[in-house]
Amino acid sequence: MIKLRQEILEDIRDLADEKYRVFHSELCPGTDNIIGVRVPVLRKYAKQLSDFCWERNYRNIGNEYYEEKLLKGMILGYAKTDIENRLNYVRNFVPLIDNWAVCDITCTGFRFVKKNQNTMLKFITPYFDSNNEFETRFAIVILLDYYLNDMYIDETLNILDNIKSTNYYYVKMAIAWAISIAYIKYPEKLREYLKEGNNHLDDDTYNKALQKIIESTRIDKLEKNELRKMKKHIK
Repeated sequence: MIKLRQEILEDIRDLADEKYRVFHSELCPGTDNIIGVRVPVLRKYAKQLSDFCWERNYRNIGNEYYEEKLLKGMILGYAKTDIENRLNYVRNFVPLIDNWAVCDITCTGFRFVKKNQNTMLKFITPYFDSNNEFETRFAIVILLDYYLNDMYIDETLNILDNIKSTNYYYVKMAIAWAISIAYIKYPEKLREYLKEGNNHLDDDTYNKALQKIIESTRIDKLEKNELRKMKKHIK
């Protein structure tokens, strides 16, 4: 099934839900190009486009609307191709990411990372030093989705600890999110990491990480109280 650009856009509009558009637009401040297709519905459509001549369908998708960018990211997750070809497309896709939702939803679908961890880690490494907020967030979310495991946990913490572009809100939030997930998986290691003098997180990111851990339902009340005492006072 090969679709032309206008046909794809018409399909997206046919799948739209106005109530969802209003709801999701509120979650993505500054994003005014949302048509309003629910994620599971768009994933199903992306799967259809990726099952036959995915490269032609991918190239026929525009960049004007939120759903078009998200559709591209989803197709790159579903596409049946080798890692080198896939990453060539990902390299051109990453600069299109302009909000947290396109970033995070796309990363969730990149299951191919599990079988290509060394290659993918090398691929995302330059993005940690990017001056583009969402390029850096992309790399961080890939880390938290696929590298919080026994083999990579130490390297992941080291990377998170040395990211410099923490003046960006969505970078701060991604680092805090990653630290909180790491804490759930490796509580003893992360308790040590979060002690004063054992990390280089700025105070704001550090406090956001603690808050996310405290909000977890997997942490008991006593531990939450101890974590609250670790929060830093920001002038």
